[in-house]
Amino acid sequence: MLKTFRKAFQIEDIRKRLIFTFLMLIVIRIGSQLPTPGVDATFIQNFFAQQTGEAFNFFSAFTGGSFERMSIFALSITPYITSSIIIQLLTIAIPKLEEMQRDGEDGRKKLVAITRYVTVILALVESTAMAIGFGRQGLLTEYNFVNVAVVVVTLTAGSAFLMWIGERITEKGVGNGISIVLLINILSRIPSDLTSLYDQFIKGKSLASGGLAALIILAIILALVIFVIILQDGIRKIPVQYSQKIVGRRSVGGQSSSIPLKVNTAGVVPVIFASSLMQTPVVIAAFLGKGQGTGIGSEILRGLSSNNWCNPSNLKYSWGLVVYMILTVLFAYFYTSITFNPLEIANNMKKSGGFIPGIRPGKPTVDYLTKILNKIIFIGACGLVIVQIIPFFFNGVFGAQVSFGGTSLIIIVGVVLDTIKQVESQMLVRNYKGFLNN
Repeated sequence: MLKTFRKAFQIEDIRKRLIFTFLMLIVIRIGSQLPTPGVDATFIQNFFAQQTGEAFNFFSAFTGGSFERMSIFALSITPYITSSIIIQLLTIAIPKLEEMQRDGEDGRKKLVAITRYVTVILALVESTAMAIGFGRQGLLTEYNFVNVAVVVVTLTAGSAFLMWIGERITEKGVGNGISIVLLINILSRIPSDLTSLYDQFIKGKSLASGGLAALIILAIILALVIFVIILQDGIRKIPVQYSQKIVGRRSVGGQSSSIPLKVNTAGVVPVIFASSLMQTPVVIAAFLGKGQGTGIGSEILRGLSSNNWCNPSNLKYSWGLVVYMILTVLFAYFYTSITFNPLEIANNMKKSGGFIPGIRPGKPTVDYLTKILNKIIFIGACGLVIVQIIPFFFNGVFGAQVSFGGTSLIIIVGVVLDTIKQVESQMLVRNYKGFLNN
């Protein structure tokens, strides 16, 4: 690995890309420490100290702690992620967007431009709501129009700047820029999470009990990482045979190929969808100071909060975990249905003279692909659920409150693998052995 990494730096183009990416990450972390003008940072810190649950851990992890510090990057790239998901979902409802999606590179550029505009609009709405809502409660050192406007402009510009950095990393660096930005934010929280685990389970314990706790924590993390790697890289290959044709005096076709279907077809999107849907009511109630009573509404909010799941003293609230699991599976099917079209695959195969051995072209091929895909989606969704449940279990049973959860782990492994593969492909072009072939 180190030898290959050293060879990557010996290639001028790759070296420039790696250095550019590294410099952009430094800019991101510096910006995450710069406070927003006119803001009382202790207000939001005290607010977070009073809150618990996955909803706020989710914000903390995705923003790299910027939201807690109310820095200029407090919104991070969450508006961009939301915008991308919205545009992707709208492509199945708006024919014009669907047409753009099929128009190749030109259509893709138009969709990217629309996503940028929607990102800025979402950032503007979120920053305005935050400046006014929190500003009235003490976020601003002085609540007036000027301070509200400064916060709105700063947070919106910060989110837009991060989006720009992500696009520049994609263009001039390595990997997918937006994913890299999200990755560095999540990684920045890991040291504090590990410190929290150390203080809670190891510090002050005897050598035997502390050592055992450390081994258990490391074993769980390692097992989860290996499982996510298998889940992310797992594929089901559907064999495809192409008919042999005579063109002039030459024989073309007759080759064998395959359609690779990823086990985790929807990636981390179902988890993000399910988490957002479950935690949105909890976040809104916390902002409004509600949910602490004894009524039916408060009981529902406690069930929706992942902080109460798997808690031996309040197992009745674990019904929320069951709902979360069901939503994850449903969103996996839904998202895959809009990103993978068996009918389109079958038609393309038929046009090029391809067929699946033992399956007739046309509708039988569509039915076969749909059947296989449904099985794969279920397996992948169950894998996502397992990765998510394990942190919830340990948080509930042992009270390990950390921002690093299943969603973060899936993102980290997925982005790292994709980035390594991209660097590897660039090295293989230059006849170098890649990372994954060591």
